[in-house]
Amino acid sequence: MVKKIYLRTFGCQMNEYDSDKMTDVLYAAEGYVMTDKPEDADLILFNTCSVREKAQEKVFHDLGRVRHLKDANPGLLIGVGGCVASQEGEAIIRRAPFVDVVFGPQTLHRLPQLLAARRSSGKPQVDISFPEIEKFDHLPAPRNTGPSAFVSIMEGCSKYCSFCVVPYTRGEEVSRPLADVLTEIAGLAATGIREVTLLGQNVNAYRDEASGTTQVCDFALLLEYVADIPGIGRIRYTTSHPREFTPRLIEVHARIEKLAEHVHLPVQSGSDRVLAAMKRGYTSLEYKSIVRRLREARPGISVTTDIIVGFPGETAADFEATLRLMDDVGFDASYSFLYSPRPGTPAAALTDDTPHPEKLERLYRLQEKQDSMELVHSQRLIGTIQTVLVEAPSAKDPRELAGRTSSNRTVNFPGDPASIGTFEKVRIQEVRKHTLRGEPAATGTPA
Repeated sequence: MVKKIYLRTFGCQMNEYDSDKMTDVLYAAEGYVMTDKPEDADLILFNTCSVREKAQEKVFHDLGRVRHLKDANPGLLIGVGGCVASQEGEAIIRRAPFVDVVFGPQTLHRLPQLLAARRSSGKPQVDISFPEIEKFDHLPAPRNTGPSAFVSIMEGCSKYCSFCVVPYTRGEEVSRPLADVLTEIAGLAATGIREVTLLGQNVNAYRDEASGTTQVCDFALLLEYVADIPGIGRIRYTTSHPREFTPRLIEVHARIEKLAEHVHLPVQSGSDRVLAAMKRGYTSLEYKSIVRRLREARPGISVTTDIIVGFPGETAADFEATLRLMDDVGFDASYSFLYSPRPGTPAAALTDDTPHPEKLERLYRLQEKQDSMELVHSQRLIGTIQTVLVEAPSAKDPRELAGRTSSNRTVNFPGDPASIGTFEKVRIQEVRKHTLRGEPAATGTPA
């Protein structure tokens, strides 16, 4: 009988990547296939995220919603992975004894062994250790279904921003060897992958000091090597940190056409006082200087960001500084959310006396501003011809195609399904709420 897995993923693209690897590992080891119905599953996994408010409580809430399935089927296995698992460890078992395995982001490759140990011993298994990048040596070849793929090039974070729990849940920054990264990407290209997104908590902090080259391989040099791999037509990366956005990295954006015309560069606040309290390590002027030089190197590049509203001690003047920075930079999009304390982080101990309704009002103002800015950016594309990687049939109309521009906008347009996996020239005709509408402008060409 075929075993089925139900997997729910929360959080960032690193977690999405990790979830894909979990399914690859379990398919290779025990033949597990995916199901979207937890009641049909032999294994239920929650890949958790610590970033949002009350993340731990939400995990236990979700566990409570599947407990009845375990009561009805004692053979069902339930696991918790990701950053909440890394934070809570055995406390998850103590609070939810029906959970069978708890594992961290660095030990997902050990899932088959953990499940086997659970079956043989009858005892829950917990492994939230930090074996650096051991997992990459034990992951099977990916089973990609589209023309784009994520490739994790490093793990962890060493910046220790005062609000962030990532260094405690994913460990310090550790980069994968250059040869391993290039081998994985070349293998993906050989299977038809045309676009790769390089992933890391601070992806531009990548460094391989034993790369076999005459110099330390930094992120800029890695991008040059990836661009030389036959078959790869576009390169993206996320998430970058302003402190690591070097002149060399800006310069490769001017030279490497395969680099997407899009950079996600979290600023978090426009107030220097708040940035200092966050321990971000730069000022608003330094951030704007990076963006200015990047746009000089690559005119028209799309810049998106993350913004935290209501950080402890944020005043009305601090918030106005953030709005001014948005005007100065002109972000194509921003991902904004209210600050919520993460247990164990320095910011959790700060006095926070701003009323919640006032924080919400600030968030709504910021998001309204961003919505209007995003509309202006999108309207500027009307009439232009964009190079779109055709990814799949359109979600709303399967008779049409959907793809992404170099600037990371989704475009729907009429076309031949045979062009999926190729780069197509599309003339933008219309702006819709979250997408663009276009028509083919030229014959698609493979990457």
